[in-house]
Amino acid sequence: MGRIIAIDYGKKRTGLAVTDPFRIIATPLTTVPTRELEAWLSKYFAANEVDGAVIGYPVTLNNLPSESVKYIDPFINRFRKIFPNIPLHLADERFTSSIAMQSLIDGGVKKSVRRNNKEIVDRVSASLILQSWLEKCDISYK
Repeated sequence: MGRIIAIDYGKKRTGLAVTDPFRIIATPLTTVPTRELEAWLSKYFAANEVDGAVIGYPVTLNNLPSESVKYIDPFINRFRKIFPNIPLHLADERFTSSIAMQSLIDGGVKKSVRRNNKEIVDRVSASLILQSWLEKCDISYK
């Protein structure tokens, strides 16, 4: 059984997370410059068994697409063309960055580290998107 990867797409950098083989726990994986994302994903998919991807899709409190979708929609279209065998699922990403930042604060990560290493927030946000999607879909191996 393959893992599920999560993508927290950003204009400058993209946070990535992945499930364990049983699809129970989402773990932060890495942060990649967005301009290198497609090449990074190609290498990752070649080296790992991945059965699906989840991308954080920004919506407003009214459940309408936010302004950020103008950057994400073209990536989604490219992803589906480049990786036609990897199902791509959209997941609500509202408040994930805020929750990720609060998790880091609660975990004792120093303010200087949080301020100077924004990649940490991107990775944690991706894991929150993925964990939320897993819980909603309940697709773990049983």
